[in-house]
Amino acid sequence: MEAFPIIHTNFWDAVVAVPVIILATQLLKILMHIRKPLVPALANLIGFIISIFIAHPNNLWAGIFMGFFYGNAAVGVYASLKTQIKAFRNEEF
Repeated sequence: MEAFPIIHTNFWDAVVAVPVIILATQLLKILMHIRKPLVPALANLIGFIISIFIAHPNNLWAGIFMGFFYGNAAVGVYASLKTQIKAFRNEEF
């Protein structure tokens, strides 16, 4: 048994999983009226589900580890884009 699982980051991680989590959290926020403070926890939950059951189904620890990163990356990307758009709109030329 290895001390740490071997985790291969691939195309799935950056281009598919994170945008899917962003879209899913936004849809659930609109359809189920989820309060904004709970959205990061929802993103992590969706990240865990995607990672454990789809991306890394044969390695629980890799699924948990990467699920945490999927959810937090989605929250970070959304927050960054939102901040950039707000800054751009308030900018005077």
